[in-house]
Parts: sequence; structure tokens; C-alpha cells
Amino acid sequence: MKQIISKVVLAGLFLGNINSVVANETSKPVFTYKNITVDQGTAMSVAVSPDGEWLAIDLQGSLWVLPSKGGKATKITDVFDDAHQPTWSPDGKTLVYFAFIDGGYDIWSIAPDGSNRQQLTWGPFDDREPVFSPDGSKLAFSSDRKGSYASYDIWTLDIATGDLTAITDDEYENRMPTWTANGKEVTYTSMRDNQYGLWSTDITSKSERIILSDETIISQPSWSPSGVLAYGRSDGEKLQLLVDGKIISGEDDVFPFQASWTDNGQFYYVAEGEIKHGALKSKTIDTIPFSAQLVSAKEDYERTVRDFSTVEKKEAVGIMRPSLSPDGKQVAFVALGNLYLMTIGQEPKNLTQNHYMQADPAWSPDGKFLVYSSDQGGDMMQLWIREVATGKERQLTNITTQPLEAVWSPDGKRIAYLNVDGMWGVAGLAVVNVDSGEVTELTPTLKQPGRPTWSADSQRIAIAGTLSFSHSFREGTNQVYVVAADGSQEAQWYSPVPNLSIDTRGGAGPVWSPDGKSMAAIYGGTLHVWPVSLKGEPLGPPRSITNEIAHSPSWGGDSETLLFQSEDKLKTVNIRSGQIQDVTTPLLYNVDMPKERLVVHVGGVFDGVTDQIQEDKDIIIDGNIITEIIPHDPINHKNVKFFDASDSIAMPGMIESHVHPQKDLGQSAHRAWLAYGVTTVRDLGNQPYHGVEDREASEAGVRVGPRVFTTGHLMEWQRVYYKMGIAIAGPAHLEKELARAKALKYDHLKSYVRLPDAQQKKVVGFAHHDMGVPVSSHEVYPSSAIGVDNIEHLGATSRRGYSLKHIHGHAFDDATQLIDKVITPTIFGAINGYLVRNPELVNDPRLSLYPSWAQDGIKHPREFPAEYQASLKKMATTLKALFDKGTTVTAGTDLVMALNLHAEIDFYVSEAGLTPFQALRSATAVPAKTLGLNAGTLEAGKLADIVFLKASPLDNIANTTKINMTMINGHLLSQSQLLDKQVPIDVFN
Repeated sequence: MKQIISKVVLAGLFLGNINSVVANETSKPVFTYKNITVDQGTAMSVAVSPDGEWLAIDLQGSLWVLPSKGGKATKITDVFDDAHQPTWSPDGKTLVYFAFIDGGYDIWSIAPDGSNRQQLTWGPFDDREPVFSPDGSKLAFSSDRKGSYASYDIWTLDIATGDLTAITDDEYENRMPTWTANGKEVTYTSMRDNQYGLWSTDITSKSERIILSDETIISQPSWSPSGVLAYGRSDGEKLQLLVDGKIISGEDDVFPFQASWTDNGQFYYVAEGEIKHGALKSKTIDTIPFSAQLVSAKEDYERTVRDFSTVEKKEAVGIMRPSLSPDGKQVAFVALGNLYLMTIGQEPKNLTQNHYMQADPAWSPDGKFLVYSSDQGGDMMQLWIREVATGKERQLTNITTQPLEAVWSPDGKRIAYLNVDGMWGVAGLAVVNVDSGEVTELTPTLKQPGRPTWSADSQRIAIAGTLSFSHSFREGTNQVYVVAADGSQEAQWYSPVPNLSIDTRGGAGPVWSPDGKSMAAIYGGTLHVWPVSLKGEPLGPPRSITNEIAHSPSWGGDSETLLFQSEDKLKTVNIRSGQIQDVTTPLLYNVDMPKERLVVHVGGVFDGVTDQIQEDKDIIIDGNIITEIIPHDPINHKNVKFFDASDSIAMPGMIESHVHPQKDLGQSAHRAWLAYGVTTVRDLGNQPYHGVEDREASEAGVRVGPRVFTTGHLMEWQRVYYKMGIAIAGPAHLEKELARAKALKYDHLKSYVRLPDAQQKKVVGFAHHDMGVPVSSHEVYPSSAIGVDNIEHLGATSRRGYSLKHIHGHAFDDATQLIDKVITPTIFGAINGYLVRNPELVNDPRLSLYPSWAQDGIKHPREFPAEYQASLKKMATTLKALFDKGTTVTAGTDLVMALNLHAEIDFYVSEAGLTPFQALRSATAVPAKTLGLNAGTLEAGKLADIVFLKASPLDNIANTTKINMTMINGHLLSQSQLLDKQVPIDVFN
């Protein structure tokens, strides 16, 4: 491929308005640009003009046109439009497509020369897959516009009047419409009774009929002008194209988009990244060559670097779940791993003073007690009650799931909590009797619900839940879900503002006022209050109480005062007067490090720099820094602390480059990372103050665990799925989120799947210029053209329902050239093959650090269908191709279970063909460099993060699990000490 590399300063950039990437007008960022010519497209569709002269394709989120015989493609839409699946009007003068510009997919039209661009649908819904009727008077499209059900239906748009009509209205997911030749029916895909099928509905009578069905995947129907049907069908490993009931695609893997027809029976489709051409009267399938030019950019900017050896005190800003006392005089919160109580205007007092994990304090209605979650009982997180005056504590629960986000009922008799029984905050709602400890489960498992809040009469509990638009896509809006506290009534959804999301389920409310007359929540970044009935029904619209960013609101007993977090501060606001007061939390800490010299004698050293073991060495460590690695000699450890690890091979501590730490698993998950040799984790999405608290508790030496590089929220737009995500309402809200990120000193920013590309550009500029930190994205383009630093996942979710990085695991020429900086592959399913090769790990004692539901993921790993197993083989090929061409690969898993990182790098060796040395560096030296972390290799001057193995990982990559000891920041911990949850980090030192 032709690659032209040039260094420019904004001027003369190939991609037009991409050159406006500037967050600070006073700076002049320098980009290195690479113009890339591609001849394949990943997840590309094609449409042919009715006369057969022109093709339109959607390559990497833009529409392009080219002659039907092939040639150079010309881009006709903006690079930030995320435009897809074009189709032609019958007269060949117009193309219609769907595009994601301001937080939703809408239908647009454009002339083939790029002129006359018009928006045809709008609103809070997603409209996709438009296609013209044979007479050109209407469009059919799929949409999650609300009908009787939360599902995708088929709609039509009258071109002349703009009138919209629902063609279907049922609970099924009806997608990919195509008009019958006579224009009287629309045919579409639908899955019913576990059968994939094609259905057809008369647009006048709305009567429907089934065209065909199958137990395997049926997709992408397309009627020809003469009435011949083309559609896709899976054979278990690939997608085939059938025309008139016959397979015409051979061994090619066909892309899941509709074939396009000319008036005379020719058809075009995409398979294996190439445009294919056939005809009804011919058995020959031709490949149509094309080329297109894309751009990749890398920005040089000054990186912010963490100092793990500073002696200066640091201010703690990871204040977690602050709770205002009923009398408004005190605040309880968690910070630096402990529960604190602060009388407003005075110094905070550390109530727990231990190394366990504490979370989510809440006051009893009389202000005499606190309830909070802790694993100080020596097992998993449980609920504890503390008498404020005496400090007397008792464990309230003893259950196998993890109770979090507890809240006391106004009558003082019960406590509601989230009963966590799955990854990332999946939980049911339960209550526990304060006196007896009896637990009542009120709901089944919910999708990561928000913190409970009680009605004034203690009869109802409200949470924030996700109200989805369809089953095709998981994202929705956060709304109020009210449950009867005795489980006797059907739960009720309330949307204070229809289709407007509460910012996040992780700390944005709703919070019911003690008098039951109001609720508070965060919308658009700011604190809002609205009147409610005793049942929680909104009686008026939310009104803004502040104009500054807010989080974790907590009522005082007067029902007029709200405590909230704003950036790195606590504040109170009176909802009547609007008066805001700062609440200072003067809390400082020292960065932990040992104070003395330690010499460790090891049998060998894998330093992460060279592909060999250096035998019989002494590693000399002063504080938390390696000062020398020299040949063993008893004189080296005379009169200093010494440890004999001559039976061990030392290697650099491993770095997990994509994970989401949660409070659900308590300190155990952090101990488990160390037990499995992971000394640094890159947290790629968390509740904002939770992740910062993890980082600070680790730095302070309170939490026994790895170093934490944290990110804060997954930045979404208007819709959201994860509890750790945020539904950013608009540009002004984004500005507030970025300001909070800077105040909390995030180490990284994460642009998530529904953040529009133009807003992603703003995030990149701010992160690089205002914070000096990198940005990650699931998206490959235009991310790569605007300086996004890291691409996350070879697979994973996308707002389109398919990824532009791969189709069925295979990345084609465009994607492999654009993924040219850093990628963290996260091979979901790598653990399956790893455990087949290493079955003894299923009974590893380190698994006991996790709750039973988490252990099940290792002991009984998920079985994947044949299609996904086939895609894993293609992912392995893609990974090797990216590595060989110089893309930086950092190992990460997206999973809290630490064993998955070992499975990940094993996949790199066993399936992708990397050497053990290359795979080991993807989890040590390489991610250390991308993080700006002075670790990842064993050399003088590096941080003392070391794993002591029983055997060489160069001989067998699986030896990385055979660990004797782990050193984190100069602290040495044995396996038995890490498994004993009562042991603090400085036990050896």
C-alpha cells in the first residue's frame, strides 16, 4: 500500500475539517500524519445505481462513490458523520443513508456528487437501514421509535409530506427492510419463537406473512426489480449469500449487508473486504477493484507522569459516597480505603483504620448509626452497622452475594441494598431487617441498578434503572424505577423528562427527600429537583438547582439541604434559596514506600529487555526502587535485610491494560491481582470517585493491591448502558465532565461507543493539551485521524451493531492500516482454550479470593457458538498481522478475574504465533511505556514491581501463573500472605 508520511502543523491536512483539532487556542500541536491508500473495506456495504454505472460504498463511516467497473473512490460525506448503508433512489439522483451526528442515528439524503445534503428524520430515536420504494415516493427504514413495545419496527417516510407511518408494531426486532418489486409490501428480518426468518407486511392492510425461516441466522434480504430474492444465511462459520435460493458466494465470508440490484438483474455485495459483482444470467462472480485514501495521525504532546517516589503530601480527592447526617452537621464518607466521619468545619476522623475495603456509608434516620459495606469480617463485602457515639460495630449480613449501596428506611426498621451477584454491578434489590438480619429479595437480578432511596412512609424504594429502546441495542436512558418495599405490587417506571437520561446510575440519583415531596438527581451534569407524589410519580418537571457539575447528592433531614460533590470539592445547596456553601475535607496522605534496603537472591532474572534468563543474581532494592542487579555474592547482603529466593525466576510485574475494578469484590480482587502477578492495572471505566479512591488507597499503601491508573466514566451521549458510563446530554455537559476529569487528575479518558465523532475530537484535544493524558476508544475511524492514542478491543460492542475494526474476527486492509498506534485486543474466550491446556488452574487456591459467582466464570467458562470460535481464529490472524507491521500491542482482558490476563498472553503465543518473549513484553515493558510508568522491566532505576516464578516463562508461557511471591512497590508478599485477607501490605517490611 502506498503510504505518504509527512509532518505538518495543522495546515494542508487531507481530511478537511479534522484539522480543527485544537483544545487550547494558544497551543500549536504538532501531528505526524500518514496518508493511507486502501483497497479493502471492513464492515463495508455497497449500493449500485439503477442504471448500473455507479457504486456507493460506506468505508469507515463516510460515503464514497466510484464507477461500477472500479477505480478510485471519492468521499462525499463528512468524516465525522458515521454514515452507513447507502441506497439509491430509482432515478439515480439521490442516495439515502443513516448517520450518527448528534447522539442518534437519523436518515439523511445526499446527491451523488456530495451536494444537497438533507436530514430526513430526527428526534431521540435511532433510525437505520433506509431503502427507497420502487416508485421513489417512500422510504422504508427500521427504527426504535416508541410504539407499543420497546423494539425495532419497520416504518415508512413519505418523501413529499414527511409523514411517518409504523408498518409493524410488535415485540420482535424487525430490521433490514426491502421493498417487494410491486411496492406493496416490505420484507424484513425478524426472530420469532427461536427461529430466524424473513417476514413481509402489506403497507396498506398491515397484514403480514412469513417468507422463510430457519434455525440458523437469516439476514439482509433484498428483492430485485424482477422479484428475485437475495438474502444471507450462516453456515455456522461464515455468512453465505443466496440468490433465488442458491448459494452464489462460494467459500467467501459475506458481509451482513443487503445485496444491491440494477434494473437489468445485476447485483453487487461485499465479501472478504472486496466488492463483488454478479448477474442473474451468469454464474460468474467478479471482484470490483477500488482504492480510497484515509489518514492516520499521531500527536506529540507533553505527558503527565505519576511520581511514585515523592515525599510531598498529596490531597485526597477520591471522596466516595459522602452522606449528610440528618441534622446537617456531619458528613460520612469513604476515602483512602477507610470510613471517615467529619463534623463540618473540622478535621475528618478515620473510623475504621484498617486495610480492608469500605464503601457506601448511610445514616440511620435518628443520626445515631451508620451502615456501610466492608470486607473487614475477613470474607467478602457485607453490611456493617456502627454506633456513632461509641464506635461499637456489628456485622448485619452474612450472605454469599455482595451487599452494596445500603440505605436506611425512614422508620429505622429496614435497610435496602443492592444484592450484587454478577460482574460490573449486576444486582437485585433487597432489604434486611435491622434487628433480625432477615433478608427479603424484592427483585430478580437487574442491569446494574443505581443506589436505592426510600419513600417517606417506608413503603416504596426507588432506584435508577435503564429503560431500553429495544433488544437490538442495549443502551437506553436512566429513569426512575419504583418498587414496593414488601414486594406486593408491580414495579413502576417514571420518566421525569421523557427520553432524557439521568446522567448515570453510579451516583446521580434519584434521591427521595425525607419528607417524601421531592426527588433530586443529576441531569446534564447539574443538580435538579422535582416534586413527586408519595408513590414517586413526578408532579412537575425537574428544575436546576446548581450550574456546576454535581455528583452523589445526599439530603439533610430538613428536606431543603442537599450535599453534593462538584469536581474535587464537597458543597451544600439550599433548594429554596439556591445558596451554596463549600464543605472542606482537609485530607492528606503520603505516597507509601519502604524505607530500607532489601537484597533478594534469585535463581534467575527475566528482565523484560532481552530474550534470556540471567542466572544467579542479587536484586538490590532501596525503598521502592531497584538500584542494582548484580551477580550473587553473600557480601551483597551483609548487614542488610535479605531474602533468599534462589528457587525463583524474577520477572517484571505484569500490567493489566484493560480492566474495570469494582467495589463489588472488595479488597479480594486487588489481592488476587497481586497473587496472580499483576502489579499495575489500567482502569478503563469506573464511577469517577470510586476509581480515584482505588488509586489513592493503593498509593497510600492502605489497600493491598496493584498500582491503579484510572479513567472515570465511560463517556456516552444521551443514551447509556453501563453503570460506570455517563449519558452526556450535550456539549455544555461535556465541558463539565472534562473539567471534572482534570480536577480529579484522571490518568486516561475513555470515549465510549455513543459519543459522536466530533465530540470525541474535543475530548482528544482536552486530554492531550489540558491534562497531558491519552484517550482510548472502541472506534477505529476517524479516531485514528484525530489522534486517539489507544484502540480498545479487536471485537467488542459498537453503536452500529457491527464493528469497523473487523467482520467475524477478520480485519481487512483499511482496519489493519488504521490500527497503527496502540491496541489492547481483549480476546474474549481465550480462557477456554487456556484451561483446556492447563486444567489444574480450575482448582487453584487463588480463586478463593473471589465470590462463588465470579469463580464460576473460571470453573464453568461460557461455551461459545461455532461462529464465535471461528472468529477467534481470524482474530489470532489479525493480531499477528498487526503485531508484525509494528502496531503496539498491550495485553488486557476487560475482566476482573486476574487469571484471564495469563490466558490472554497465552492466546498470543498458542493461537496468534507470537513468541513467549513478545507476549510477555505485551504485559510488562510495552504497557509500562504507554502508561509512562517507570516499571515493566527489571533494571536499575525502575520501580520494584517484581514477580517471583517457580519456572521460566520463556520456556512455557503458562509458567507465569506459577508464582512464589509478588513484590509491589518494594513490598514483598508471599502467596499465603496474599490469600490471608488479614495481612496488610507492609507485613514483610
